[in-house]
Amino acid sequence: MTPASPPSSRLFVVSGPSGVGKSTVLRRVVRAVSGLSFAVSHTTRPRREGEEDGRDYHFVSDAEFDALIADNSFVEWAEVHDHRYGTSRSALAPSAGGDLLIEVDVQGARSLRDEIDGAVTIFIAPPKFADLEARLTGRGRESGAEVRRRLRTATGEMPQAGDYDHQVVNADIETTVRAIVRVIEEARSAAR
Repeated sequence: MTPASPPSSRLFVVSGPSGVGKSTVLRRVVRAVSGLSFAVSHTTRPRREGEEDGRDYHFVSDAEFDALIADNSFVEWAEVHDHRYGTSRSALAPSAGGDLLIEVDVQGARSLRDEIDGAVTIFIAPPKFADLEARLTGRGRESGAEVRRRLRTATGEMPQAGDYDHQVVNADIETTVRAIVRVIEEARSAAR
């Protein structure tokens, strides 16, 4: 497969294990960087408290997701923790010349890296693997079995961090935000 032409905007692809703090960090990054917006993915998972359709994800049924697959609407999609997630072609459409930031799992990052020339990949890691369990348990959204399943998934994801252009350890949210903002600024400078 030949990689697609780069979009007129730069794409920043962010992954990391469940519980590492991706959503919190990325919301702050978008607020801190002008001309940067989220590329919103689709998912079949239920909406969590505080999430909004169209802002956090496009929440769709399994049937709707199947229809999007049949229409070749996705650049990539994968099943993660019994739910499907996908990046639609329309989500990656140029955003008035601005750059796009998307949060995907490691499978999605690999697909986007192969599909989109110039995509910048960033992996957010915990300071220690044991921190993930504490964070997942502490947020109280998942059962003990679900926490164990997410930790098993993270065990497979962590070794793939070296495949990313940048790795950032989330020991402190503000430091992590600054590190990702620096990656974005450096990529923008290099593109000039």
